[in-house]
Amino acid sequence: MYIQVHQLKDQGFKVAAISKKLGISRNTVYKYLDMTFEEATDWVSSLGTRSKKLDPYRDIILTWLKEHPDLSSAQVEDWLKEKDSTFQFGSSTLRGYISELRDIYHIPKVVHIRHHEAVEEMPPGMQVQVDWGEIRVKNTENRDLKLYFISFGLSHSRYKYVEWLDRPFTTRDTIRCHEYAFQYFGGMPEEIVYDQDHFITVSENSGDIILTGDFQAYKQERGFRIYLCRKSDPQTKGKIENVVKYIKGNFAKNRVFSNLESWNEKCLSWLERTGNYNVHNTTKKRPSEVHALEKQHLRPVSSLLSFESNLGNSITRTVHKDNVIKYKSNRYSLPLELIGPREIIQFTWK
Repeated sequence: MYIQVHQLKDQGFKVAAISKKLGISRNTVYKYLDMTFEEATDWVSSLGTRSKKLDPYRDIILTWLKEHPDLSSAQVEDWLKEKDSTFQFGSSTLRGYISELRDIYHIPKVVHIRHHEAVEEMPPGMQVQVDWGEIRVKNTENRDLKLYFISFGLSHSRYKYVEWLDRPFTTRDTIRCHEYAFQYFGGMPEEIVYDQDHFITVSENSGDIILTGDFQAYKQERGFRIYLCRKSDPQTKGKIENVVKYIKGNFAKNRVFSNLESWNEKCLSWLERTGNYNVHNTTKKRPSEVHALEKQHLRPVSSLLSFESNLGNSITRTVHKDNVIKYKSNRYSLPLELIGPREIIQFTWK
């Protein structure tokens, strides 16, 4: 490695290019360039005898890195905390230790570009953003499995809630998860931001969004305001899109699935020790601490709604010129005195 570094330097490569080409950190490149060959030999030999506080975790970290070279130091930290509740080492100490292991064992680090979060800040209690995601993981039999999740993020505190399913979400699943999220947050915001997703919308009619009957009934029952934006719109909902990436990359990536109940329990534990505890890159504060103050601004909610019985099986349909609506290939006529042509109405089927 020492010889390769010096050969590339003699050929005119810059430090950044040498680092990328050899899969080692820039600090290591500088270190080799500043050493004589004898000093480099002595340094490598000393690595086998030097003792470090993180050495008790060396074997398990190496196993993870070799099995999953794309692991970030943040994910390694979370896995160590999950295995050992007494783990107390600082993030910077762990990053340095992992970087050294990568250099010694030539395990290149995968670099991810972080997207800028150009979204206006919201006052406490004003807004929560909601988005769905999916990811493929391995189960205990080493088979591929697709999991689906819904994520909620309070825009002010960045406090998060997540729930997983092993099948696609329905509108009823979405409503149930809203109820659990409000209980987890300790209240409800004034506004909720969504994609124009089929879980909550039927179609767009001349610029107006038509909600599914179930979700329209739920919105009226709870009384929150909604804002529907275009998909992949970072200017409007960049916060929650970053949350989706964080959930995939820090919690779910390379994790083995055993059963749904255990997976959700582990995710809640992850939220407590990492997702809502670690200092946020933008606010420079812990979401859990900011949420303790934001909670006072959330609207109080009653106990969980019994939406299975309270909400009817509702649909929205357009009335045609002959005062007929179509549903499941059937035509239903309406009395002329009840409704005018081309009007959009909502029906509850009993």
